[in-house]
Amino acid sequence: MSEVRTRVTVPLKFADGYTTTAEVVTFTGLADGREHLALALGDVANADVPLVRPHSECLTGDVLGSQRCDCGPQLREAVERIASVGGYLLYLRQEGRGIGLYAKLDAYALQDDGLDTYEANRALGRDDDERDYTAAAQMLTALGVGAVDLLTNNPDKPAQLRALGVEVRDVVPTGVHASAANVRYLAAKVAHTAHTIALPLAV
Repeated sequence: MSEVRTRVTVPLKFADGYTTTAEVVTFTGLADGREHLALALGDVANADVPLVRPHSECLTGDVLGSQRCDCGPQLREAVERIASVGGYLLYLRQEGRGIGLYAKLDAYALQDDGLDTYEANRALGRDDDERDYTAAAQMLTALGVGAVDLLTNNPDKPAQLRALGVEVRDVVPTGVHASAANVRYLAAKVAHTAHTIALPLAV
């Protein structure tokens, strides 16, 4: 059984100057044994249904500001949107759609040779998306969360969470963070896994 391990208050400041405060929650007993985090943001105690984003770790995008994906901008957007209404950002240690950092960078090299992000995964003998949201569902249960509004463009996230017993009341789309460097990556998400991303005609 998963349980809350610790809670600690952490002030946050992003590169654009946005600041907020998060209560960072750690857990014991998660199914995959990884060190996932929940960031409680805003007035979550009084949120009727908390806004929740399951965000998979992306060192290149979240930390280094890589333009090859939209992960960093999505993380920044999610923190502010959740803080404004109350909810949780679940920071999941599932780098590269679950294939790991080195394999993700190997996939980048194959993309430079013309493959899209999903084709590159397959060329490496990996699945399109190897992420599992069992730990995310356990985290929500440990936090005492019943129903959620889910902040995502990925239809697999609400599908998996519902199958794991989480009541997803509504799916709220994230913004589109397209650039010349990532528009092909975003288009592959739409084509292969039906992400709800309205891409601009030109970037």
